[in-house]
Amino acid sequence: MKNPKQQTIARKVGIRILVLAFWLIIWQIAYTLIGSDLLLSSPLTVAQRILTLAQTGEFWATIGRSFARIMAGFLLALLMGSLLGTLTSHVPGLDSLIRLPMSIIKATPVASFVILALMWLSGRNLSIFICFLVVLPMIWTSVDQGFRSVDEKLLEVARVFHMSLGQRLRAIYVPAILPYLLSTLRVAIGFVWKSGVAGEVIAAPKGTIGRQLYDAKVYLETADLFAWTLVVIVLSVLIEKLVIRLIDRIAAKYSSAGGEEQARQEGEAA
Repeated sequence: MKNPKQQTIARKVGIRILVLAFWLIIWQIAYTLIGSDLLLSSPLTVAQRILTLAQTGEFWATIGRSFARIMAGFLLALLMGSLLGTLTSHVPGLDSLIRLPMSIIKATPVASFVILALMWLSGRNLSIFICFLVVLPMIWTSVDQGFRSVDEKLLEVARVFHMSLGQRLRAIYVPAILPYLLSTLRVAIGFVWKSGVAGEVIAAPKGTIGRQLYDAKVYLETADLFAWTLVVIVLSVLIEKLVIRLIDRIAAKYSSAGGEEQARQEGEAA
């Protein structure tokens, strides 16, 4: 007999399959009612088109180019946002200086950024810049709030035991920041793909997913339009799961490290 954990996993998988089947049926019904491949492709046609595209090297090269640029923008935003969040939470007055441009960035539509950026950047590197701008305020806010949420009593204990900066980072700061950062990353990963592909659609650099979507619209290739859209969705979901799993492992590592450090300090005090 299956143990309860296996039964729970099997139940979740079964529910997801049923939900997917339900929406595929709705999709097929809508296709039948519309009766025009130009307006809506059937699920079978889109699946066949994805399989056909997947057999070409250009398909994977296109995904690789878009992936590299979008993730480059995301990682740059992660580094810069973490640095700014650290500075604004510790340097008096800097928060007020940084908050205004961050608010402007968050309020400005992605399309406006794309059009303005096209005046200074080539379409090839545009998605890096757009992804960087979109994610930067999110990361900055989460890191800044994480540092500000640290309990002053814990910092006082760290001073009493003369903990080094590295020890304070592992035992106090990182466990405080990670919950904020993790929740932000869940949103940012999906949002960065949307904004990055949107930038590619407007700039239409060759060999990118955005260019494929643009060409599909221009040449009325509805099946290709749906196929590449599904590719973007699947990539977004997979990358989100990978990033969240990585962050969860880092959080578990630092939590255990923080607990061991605290136990060691208490043992020395005793």
